[in-house]
Amino acid sequence: MSRAAAILLVMFTALFASVASAQSTHPPVRVVYHIGEAGEQPARGLQFIRNHLEADPKAKIVVVTHAAGVDFLMKGAKTPRGNEYRNTIEELELLDVKFFVCEITMRERNLRRDQFVEQAGFVRSGVAEIARLQSREGYAYIKP
Repeated sequence: MSRAAAILLVMFTALFASVASAQSTHPPVRVVYHIGEAGEQPARGLQFIRNHLEADPKAKIVVVTHAAGVDFLMKGAKTPRGNEYRNTIEELELLDVKFFVCEITMRERNLRRDQFVEQAGFVRSGVAEIARLQSREGYAYIKP
C-alpha cells in the first residue's frame, strides 16, 4: 500500500469514527403513526413500523388510532388476509412501540376498554394526542 493510500485510509477511518460517534449522541427519532382507517391501513402501518425499526431500532414509535382505525386494536381483529393483529402488536410492544385508542371514538361507537387488546392505551382524543406529540414533544408524523 502506498503512503498516500495509507494516509487516506487513516483519514477515512477517523472520519467514520467521528460520524459514528456523533450519530450515537443524538436522541432517538420520535415518530407518531396515525391510523384512522380500517382495512389495509393498519396492516400497512404495522409493516411500515417493522421496516422503520429494522432501519432504526432505537426509534421511539407511538401509534395513535381513532375512527375506524381503532378496529385493529380490538380483541380478535384480523388483517385483510385473515391473520390476527394481536401477534404483531405483541411483537412490536416488546420493541417498545406504544398503541393508543381515542376515547371519543369509543364513546361515539359505544365501545368499552375491555374490548381492546391489553397492549392498547387510551387517550381522550386521538387527533389532539397526535397534535400534542407533534407540537410539544417533537414527534414526526406518518400516516401510512
